[in-house]
Amino acid sequence: MAIFNKNDTQLKNHSTDANTTIITAGSIIKGDMQLSCNLYIDGEFEGTINSKNEINIGKNGRIKGEITTTNLIVQGFVEGSVKVDRVDIKAGGKVQGTIEASELVIESKGSFEGSSIVKSIKQQEPKKKA
Repeated sequence: MAIFNKNDTQLKNHSTDANTTIITAGSIIKGDMQLSCNLYIDGEFEGTINSKNEINIGKNGRIKGEITTTNLIVQGFVEGSVKVDRVDIKAGGKVQGTIEASELVIESKGSFEGSSIVKSIKQQEPKKKA
């Protein structure tokens, strides 16, 4: 687990495991990330994020750029391009830009401004009876 924090205060009320990278409130990072673990962002990030797992944008999190992942949870703010299997915009969360997803869920008081592209979900063929 990697933790990026502006000061040495301990995280409270965040459950993580050894496979989660955390960018805490007060941190500002610019660049590109290639991850095979979960990512929790409560700080600011500008750039490109590619992850094979879940990305969670906390209430203080602000992202500007491109995100490609399997599952995205937005409680903060995302501006840019999002390519995911599933995106959940929680109450207070906001996405501005383009979302390309198989599933788009927007909770009450969540916000999305932009364009969305629905990816087709591979449908399983019905099983034949023997």
